[in-house]
Amino acid sequence: MYDLEEQEKIDALKGYWNQYGRLIIVVAIAFLVGIAGVKYWQHHQLAQAEQASVAFTKLQEAQQKNDTATVKSAGAEIMEKFGETNYGAMTALLLAKVNVEAGDGKAAGAQLQWAIDHARDEDTRALARFKLAALLLDEKKYEDAMRLLEQKHSEAMAALVFDLKGDVHIAQGHVAEARAAYKVAIEKSAPTSSYRNVIQVKLDALGPAR
Repeated sequence: MYDLEEQEKIDALKGYWNQYGRLIIVVAIAFLVGIAGVKYWQHHQLAQAEQASVAFTKLQEAQQKNDTATVKSAGAEIMEKFGETNYGAMTALLLAKVNVEAGDGKAAGAQLQWAIDHARDEDTRALARFKLAALLLDEKKYEDAMRLLEQKHSEAMAALVFDLKGDVHIAQGHVAEARAAYKVAIEKSAPTSSYRNVIQVKLDALGPAR
């Protein structure tokens, strides 16, 4: 009786394997391939980050030497090869700064927009938006600047953002709105910050509210 039951179980198992064995093998292979793919991707990402870090260090060294030509060429290479890493957006911000100092606002704006579109974290995107808004203010594109300043930013950037909002309002002749923005900027800044004093000077220059 025992042998018969065992044989029945073996026969049932054989039948099950004949019916589903190929599917099980396919699923198992797919699972193993998936694991291998994940490990390869993780290794690839790590290697990319390490290479990008080395390239970005060399870029900073070129900037410190005021080697603008190398900065621009090396920066473009980093953005092309390692644009998916954090160093891509960091490079775009650095190149924007170099271009602003060189008086090339158009190139700086393009770099900042690239950082906004490709940055992997919100803080970097917010910083790029702030810098682009400041550039647009200089170009007298006030509405475009304000649209950027109205977007999401961290609390740490609040004083900077509202201060720049005040500057945009002043440029537009909106004194009341500028006064309100400067007041918020002061509230958001550290009490002992020298930057707070700068904002206060701007606010005082507007005179009392009417």
